[in-house]
This record gives sequence, C-alpha cells and structure tokens, in this order.
Amino acid sequence: MLTHPTLDQLRALKLDGMAQAFVELEAQEASRDLAHAEWLALLLDREAANRNTRRFQTRLSAARLRHSQAAIEDVDYRTPRRLDKALFQQLATCRWIAEHRGLLVTGPCGVGKSWLSCALAQKACRDGYTVHYARVPRLFADLDLAHGDGRFARLFRMLVKVDLLVIDDWGPDRLSATQRRDLMEIVEDRHGRGSILITSQLLRGAPRKSCNALTIVMQSLAIETPLSSRSGSIGSA
Repeated sequence: MLTHPTLDQLRALKLDGMAQAFVELEAQEASRDLAHAEWLALLLDREAANRNTRRFQTRLSAARLRHSQAAIEDVDYRTPRRLDKALFQQLATCRWIAEHRGLLVTGPCGVGKSWLSCALAQKACRDGYTVHYARVPRLFADLDLAHGDGRFARLFRMLVKVDLLVIDDWGPDRLSATQRRDLMEIVEDRHGRGSILITSQLLRGAPRKSCNALTIVMQSLAIETPLSSRSGSIGSA
C-alpha cells in the first residue's frame, strides 16, 4: 500500500482524524488482522470524534466563559451549602435548555454562582448548544456602544440566536431607559426560542410563587428554573 499518498489525500480532504488514526493503525501489529470494514469503521470513528471535539472547542471559545475550565464533574457536593445533587444533575442534562426554560442562580457573594453557571454553560457547549456569557456591566456597555457605531443589529441578533445566554452578576444599579428597552427586546425575542441564565445576589428573597420555579436551595446558594406545567418548588428550603 502506498502509505504516503493515502495520508496526503486524507489531509488534502481535511480528514485529519482519519489520517491520525491511519498512522496509528499502521504502527500496530494487531491491526493487520482487521478486515477492511473494521479498518474503515475505526477511521470513521476517529474522524467523527475529532470533528466533535473541534466543534466543542469552537463553541466554548465563542461562549467566552469567565471560568472556561469549570465542569459539572468538578462540582464539590460536600461543601456545606446543602446543594441538591439530584436536581443539579438534572439541570446538567441540559433538558431545560432544550425546552427553552430560564434559570436563576442566586446567593450571597463568594458562594460560586458564576462558577456553577459556567459549569452548566460548558456542559451545554459539550452537548452541542451555542452559548454566550456576559457580565451585566459589560453587556450593557457593549449594547450602548453598539447603538453608536452601527453594530447594534448584529450584536442583538447574536444575543437572540444563541441557545443559552448567561447574564452574570446582576447588581443593584438602576438601568437607564435605553438599557431597560434593550433588555426587554432581548427577553421578548428569546421567549420560547432560547434559554437565559441569570446570576444575582438580589433575587434570593424573591417570592417563589411568582417565578413558578424548580428550586435548589442551599445554605448560601439557590438555583431556580421555570416550570412549564406546575407551580411550587422542588428541593429543600
């Protein structure tokens, strides 16, 4: 077999995963006993895995997460905050994103709201969803600037089209009329078409009934996500 021309053709066709698997299989004695169909299956599996990895890395880079290395597998459930492991793992399935639900992460400063939110967002990227992360001050600064330099339509379209929009660090500052209007338009256009995750210290004391929420309540952290068919909460208060 002419190995080098085969590798050149695979790389010319941008089949880098298949090319790498081809080199590895050629170096293994056991691979000589494989049938042609088995060889092809192994090459295709590697190519598919390679492409999935590249797509994930592209989505993760585009998300611009504050904690890009955060992962649900690294969540410490032993931390004394009474995190409901079963409910958090339910959120980690990303079903709430598929169903276009919202998520509120509330609690005092320093309990890990941003890190947990980035872990959920990273899992969403792994599952094939597009994500955009923004802290509230930077989000509204970018929107205000975009109004003046002609980028608003493009920025607005991106904020509306992503599967999950993470709005981090909702603070006590009052919004201007323009900021309130921009936020309302974003929420309105995303309704029923995408999910929004908001973290804040200010929502902890909000009435549960008004948000119709599934709830994870910990000693210092609460996570809420709207339900579509029932009211009340699940978790421990």
